[in-house]
Amino acid sequence: RMPVSVPAADRRQRASAAFSLSFLSLVFSITAFSSSYWCEGTRKVAKPFCTGQSKGDHCIHFNSPDANNSNAVQYIWETGDDKFIDRKFHAGIWYSCEEIVSEEGEKCRSFISLTPAADRGVLWLSIVAELLYIILLLTGAILMSVEMCYYSTVMDGLKINAFSAVVTVLAG
Repeated sequence: RMPVSVPAADRRQRASAAFSLSFLSLVFSITAFSSSYWCEGTRKVAKPFCTGQSKGDHCIHFNSPDANNSNAVQYIWETGDDKFIDRKFHAGIWYSCEEIVSEEGEKCRSFISLTPAADRGVLWLSIVAELLYIILLLTGAILMSVEMCYYSTVMDGLKINAFSAVVTVLAG
């Protein structure tokens, strides 16, 4: 016995729901690919030694009155967590940015300057894989929009739906 045909309105609702979810995942993946906020947090770094007239909690002071003399023995009274400061950072695939503690703002560096030459191939491979993921998601979304807007028969709609499902699964 053949199944009863599904009304066109139900097929369109299902196609529009699939298109909406696919388009939403496409927007999120493009946003993540172009953002420098893949991960963010704080990193504990050692305080630098105070130089010149700098005062404050962002550097380590010497207990010697002859602090600028490199021959003088300098004792540091700070121990444990007093030697470190928490520096905020955020990083993505293109840029890695770190807070400048002594001034306002942040210092950003590109992925090329941060990656050792031996590991750049792996980084470029991940960029190509991410671009392929976005292209496959875009292809699936275009096919779902074609299914939603135009098809001549039910069988054409099912073929488009199956192909868009295969492309979307390949993206995943």
